[in-house]
Amino acid sequence: MARLSRSGQRRSPPAALAAYVLHRYDWSESSLILDLFTRERGRLAVAAKGAKRPYSQLRGALLPFQRLNVSLARSVDEHSAEVQVLRGVEWAGGAPMPGGAALFAGFYLNELLLKLLARQDPHPALFDAYAQALPVIATAGEGAAQPALRAFELTLLRETGVLPDLGRVTPTLQPVQPQQRYVLRPDSGVNLGAGDELAIDGRQLLALQAALDAADGDALRAACGAARSPLRATLRALLHYHLDSPTLRTRQVMADVQRLMDRTSHR
Repeated sequence: MARLSRSGQRRSPPAALAAYVLHRYDWSESSLILDLFTRERGRLAVAAKGAKRPYSQLRGALLPFQRLNVSLARSVDEHSAEVQVLRGVEWAGGAPMPGGAALFAGFYLNELLLKLLARQDPHPALFDAYAQALPVIATAGEGAAQPALRAFELTLLRETGVLPDLGRVTPTLQPVQPQQRYVLRPDSGVNLGAGDELAIDGRQLLALQAALDAADGDALRAACGAARSPLRATLRALLHYHLDSPTLRTRQVMADVQRLMDRTSHR
């Protein structure tokens, strides 16, 4: 029901935002601070008051990797407030919770979003790419999960403005030729690289660019699968360059777990 503002005008209730929980922090004995990724308004810091109480309706809903519809308490300056207040939340469906290696992959996506996205900066296409990647990661095998991860990484780099046009040689702006091989360097973009071990066929670069331009998730995942081996190392170098960090926390944890499993299996 619409309410009257102080000026006497009717004020509609806040519209629901499509959202995912990226991270949660303890705020008090009973409340949480959430880092949400919303389609309409980008990353938001939100206070979930009373969410830790045993009988709170919020307690069971604020899970990672689950699509939510959230509403925020309306404030005078809601678009510039550093931390906003969660008013309500509804589960909006989603893939099963990932487990094992898929769980690490999901947290890896969350870490990238937390580190590369500014708050209050919406990226609807990136939100959609995240929503498409999660069910693939959670339910598909390694063969399908890796292209889904690469597709998300490419979309993230493009949306944040640091991915060069994959259809042109960056230093000369000449069109990429299907029969040539190229390397994608963090500091200089697309370059000829016939003898480089990370070189990618021109036809594969063109397919990646066409899928990005069309916002076609299926085509992008297929193109990533075709260039799977060189693309993984290439995008890792590109992300680390723009993150200004040699190792992501989730990647380090995955590596530590793998080493522990390897030592256990050899005993």
